[in-house]
Amino acid sequence: MARRSAGGAATADIPTLSEEAGIRYLHLGSEWIQGAMRIGRPSELVLAYTQQMMAWLLFLAPRARDQVGILGLGAGSLLRFTLAHTPARVRTVEYNPMVTAMCRAFFRLPGAARSAIDHEDALEWVARPEQADRYRALMVDLYDSQARGPVCDSLSFYQDCHRALADTGGIMTVNLFGRHESYARNIRHISEAFGGRVLGLPEVDEGNLVVLAFKGPPLEVGRQALLDRASDLERTCGLPCTRWARALLAEGGGNASGHVRI
Repeated sequence: MARRSAGGAATADIPTLSEEAGIRYLHLGSEWIQGAMRIGRPSELVLAYTQQMMAWLLFLAPRARDQVGILGLGAGSLLRFTLAHTPARVRTVEYNPMVTAMCRAFFRLPGAARSAIDHEDALEWVARPEQADRYRALMVDLYDSQARGPVCDSLSFYQDCHRALADTGGIMTVNLFGRHESYARNIRHISEAFGGRVLGLPEVDEGNLVVLAFKGPPLEVGRQALLDRASDLERTCGLPCTRWARALLAEGGGNASGHVRI
């Protein structure tokens, strides 16, 4: 979470939680869900859109020396999953330290040596020169208490995200809200910042729509190679990767039997 007021000053919402059917939910002063954790399986990604935020794994196999960035801690779902299923180091940006405290107390936030959390405004953090060329993957999930549209959606923000990704190849995933007026603006700015190298996954949940944006050398992945990778991830990570791969093949290749070219 990184909320900014109309005047540009950051404000903090007090996090609360609720539980139902073995799932614990994070809220920020409203009924909107900011994150979720299955109490019995904390590393599982409960919400469909958080699963899709990991779709970069279809194209990248992170190594121990790689860094993954997460903008917006939420209930710590993406952090827990990334640490459990990859060897990468993870740096998370969360403006509100109360959210981090809530995650430590109630959402089993990992204290792993591979994890670091910066309590900063994501807009300012990603613009810092030292962030350039550092991250193999960047997952952007920045919503305020109303959870209707991203709080950071300018062209300069997405240009900074592009700069933060590794020059040798990196992928950003962004959680957008397809039914919000900000959607077209976000797509336009992401496409401009990433030179049109953008793919979208099917809409899930209550209108969430995850977009992938690519940096680095041109990428072409054959149909069978992508489906094989999806099958491996589905088996090891429990994500519905085959469904995503087929959707990306349809979009990236123009038909279900094509390649993904991006």
